[in-house]
Amino acid sequence: MSTKVLLPDDWLEHLGSEFEKPYMKDLKARLLADKKAGKKIYPPGPLIFNAFNKTCLKDLKVVILGQDPYHGPNQAHGLCFSVPTGVKLPPSLQNIYKELKADLGIAKETNDGNLEAWAAQGIFLLNTTLTVCEGQAMSHKDIGWENFTDQVISVISSIKEKVIFVLWGSHAQSKIPLIDNKHFIIKSPIPLLFLHIEDFLVVNLLAKLTLF
Repeated sequence: MSTKVLLPDDWLEHLGSEFEKPYMKDLKARLLADKKAGKKIYPPGPLIFNAFNKTCLKDLKVVILGQDPYHGPNQAHGLCFSVPTGVKLPPSLQNIYKELKADLGIAKETNDGNLEAWAAQGIFLLNTTLTVCEGQAMSHKDIGWENFTDQVISVISSIKEKVIFVLWGSHAQSKIPLIDNKHFIIKSPIPLLFLHIEDFLVVNLLAKLTLF
């Protein structure tokens, strides 16, 4: 896995040294071992760092934290909660869309779960674990990805100003100590479980928020 070349320059400037650390070498070895054992890993290699390619660090305004990628065929493409166009909406994303309709009055129905348009507008869709084995949720938890994504969160917190962090569920909320108080944090249950979210952030809502 040629990880370094898959990060854009603005991210690589702040994260490049992570790829030389022992935990990352161990992580690469684990991924290779799983692959040699015949396990299918999602997302495909070129899409593991898709969130970084779709949202430049300089343009980042909002961070939405997920946990690990979808583990079904053709679902994961490197953006948390997102699926490629044409793939059936997972329950969590169905709930997100329901809340958009309820809270924002967005009446348009859609079966398109591709959230690349959000990413292009500065919404960074980051899973804290970037890979998973097919059919095995959380199979790559604690193999090193959290070390990397914790550093990603710390970099964002340090160099950016007034970023909005959307933290769904206890796992995402466990990252609060990494976030400086100059930023804004929105907490709620995970989308698979929630009943109502106030101030849900996406696309047009960004222009309406006056949180600072």
